[in-house]
Amino acid sequence: MISAPTPEAPGWVQVLISLLGILGGSTGLAAIATVVVQRGKFKADAADTLTEAALTLVQPLQSRITELEGQAISARSELGLLREQVNQLQFVVRVLTRTLDRWRTAIRAPDATLRKVRAVVAESDRQPEDS
Repeated sequence: MISAPTPEAPGWVQVLISLLGILGGSTGLAAIATVVVQRGKFKADAADTLTEAALTLVQPLQSRITELEGQAISARSELGLLREQVNQLQFVVRVLTRTLDRWRTAIRAPDATLRKVRAVVAESDRQPEDS
């Protein structure tokens, strides 16, 4: 018996037929179908994972920002009180400087006597501090 020569198919056809044969079973096609169908679920899971990671990083930063805002408010309040104290102390320094200048002038006067210096000091004691 003489058999007829079989026509040769191109190489890519043979590869395609082999691939379909391998995947042609119900298991191979089911696997491909599962991947195609669950592709959206994979994307959603990836998005959930990224969102969770972002929240994990952002939450401590938000807590720290809240803490720092509270400290800033406290520092501003303290700064206001300290400025007020500085202003009061500057006023006291000006008053004491004027008093010291009057006493120095009284002591260095050419006609200075102990009685005159004591009078200037006594007068300073009687003057109100906010003059």
